[in-house]
Amino acid sequence: VQLVESGGGLVQAGGSLRLSCVGSGRTFSSYAMGWFRQPPGKEREFVAAMGWGGSGRIYYADSVKGRFTLSRDVDKNTVDLQMNSLKPEDTAVYYCVADCCWDSAVVPRGVEFGSWGQGTQVTVSS
Repeated sequence: VQLVESGGGLVQAGGSLRLSCVGSGRTFSSYAMGWFRQPPGKEREFVAAMGWGGSGRIYYADSVKGRFTLSRDVDKNTVDLQMNSLKPEDTAVYYCVADCCWDSAVVPRGVEFGSWGQGTQVTVSS
């Protein structure tokens, strides 16, 4: 199982970026997929994810609600994160995650997801 992220980069505050993640090695159509991030010097934190089973339930961290949008293409094994109105505090390494069985309104800590990508850097300048 492999998850590969793309789309990171440097952007000014108020700008937008779109991250993409493609999974390989299995079919992810029924898997939960989403994103975590790790700001410099801080713990990793949940960003957004869609629950398993294709239910369509999408969960967002409070800090990104209204600015970030997660989307899935189950046929292509992809999950995207559209990030608008970016702030300097969004600066982080962003990780794509997947898991067979996650779907919860409780904010995940990361251990709930069995597969992780290598990460892509997002830097937002002020």
